[in-house]
Amino acid sequence: MVVGRLFGTDGVRGLANAELTAELALDLSVAAAHVLVADRAGSDRRPVAVVGRDPRASGEFLEAAVEAGLASAGVDVLRVGVLPTPAIAYLTGLRDAALGVVLSASHNAMPDNGIKFLAAGGHKLPDEVEDAIETRLREPWSRPTAGGVGRVRDDTAGFDDYITHLTGTVDGRLDGLRVVVDCANGAAFEAAPAALTALGADVTAIHAEPDGLNINDHCGSTHLESLRRTVVDRGADVGIAHDGDADRCLAVDATGEIVDGDELLAILALSLRDAGRLPHDTVVATVMSNLGLTLAMQEQGLRVEQTKVGDRYLLEAMRAGGYALGGEQSGHIILFDHATTGDGILAALHVLTRMARTGSSLAELASVVTKLPQVLINVPDVDKSRADTDPQVSAAVDQASTRLGETGRVLLRPSGTEPLVRVMVEAPTAEQADQVARELAAVVEDALKLG
Repeated sequence: MVVGRLFGTDGVRGLANAELTAELALDLSVAAAHVLVADRAGSDRRPVAVVGRDPRASGEFLEAAVEAGLASAGVDVLRVGVLPTPAIAYLTGLRDAALGVVLSASHNAMPDNGIKFLAAGGHKLPDEVEDAIETRLREPWSRPTAGGVGRVRDDTAGFDDYITHLTGTVDGRLDGLRVVVDCANGAAFEAAPAALTALGADVTAIHAEPDGLNINDHCGSTHLESLRRTVVDRGADVGIAHDGDADRCLAVDATGEIVDGDELLAILALSLRDAGRLPHDTVVATVMSNLGLTLAMQEQGLRVEQTKVGDRYLLEAMRAGGYALGGEQSGHIILFDHATTGDGILAALHVLTRMARTGSSLAELASVVTKLPQVLINVPDVDKSRADTDPQVSAAVDQASTRLGETGRVLLRPSGTEPLVRVMVEAPTAEQADQVARELAAVVEDALKLG
């Protein structure tokens, strides 16, 4: 967790019980209650918060601290237990809660944890609201007493409500489709197999036995090796991989080849287009998506609108433009007609439904995208603040872009947390991408070196 602003790109994260402590979790929850329930002032109904988590061991004490903070601020708590982040977002809206709280560090290793606050309706918070919460952290306040304190109770219907929601978004069944799902020993360990089974798929679940310590441990969307082996060994039609909080989805075809978020996005775009449900014939993706996605969509008469990296920027663009589909190469895919945030299980169900409806294999559907070779080089120990303004770097970027023309792409991205610049190059061949990336990285290192 970076010293300074507590909130990062996706909530507050850090090493549990060292950086992210019970005390901080309690204080943040009090501040969040003060900010997020303000709009409900004057209501005769006590404000409600939905609280859920992934299976990390540290989530147990952090959950208790969050509940204590909320209840002490006069907020009733609905504890939904271990559920995916998108499930908690969905239930926040369904329960008409004033806010939601997710305890998860997503794809991070087990020792980390995080706290993510959601506004009413299950929406992510804009920067200014997070700043308001941080400003009010540990401020003096008038504490309710007696009947004014909040109550905490378990919401035992949340799981079934979420599964019903997921299965109700697709038109069709998955009968006979053999699916291996890697649950990352995380929050999807029950929900993903349940949703797939409810739609008739023949399901094999792996890494679906969380013990609080094994989340994301050589499994899930960041470690696809065991999923690829299992799909091939069992003769499955497809493999699906989620991360620790199940807001991501990556896939593996019947031969064990990886199908990434760009390819899944293309499959879903064509599915929505064919159903007449792709507004403005537009897909939203980040600048890190492969140029092959843009070229493939153009060939299909669709356009790609690009944003900065991060699903919050996808959401902003989707809301502003009235778009229904957005996603990242990493597997964050947002189906905005059905969810307020990325939902890995939801995305998987819609991809599998496309397979079942068309009778096509995942490999055949993904073949619409021809990915360009992509090389990424991190240039450390440089003044990243000058990456966009240094004349020597700008000239080198222009020269490289001219050299590649419409068949390639150059992107420089300063790191958000480290003194480094990321140089990404796409080109028709791996050799050309590597050569251009190395030449450009050398210019960045020379022009922006510190000291």
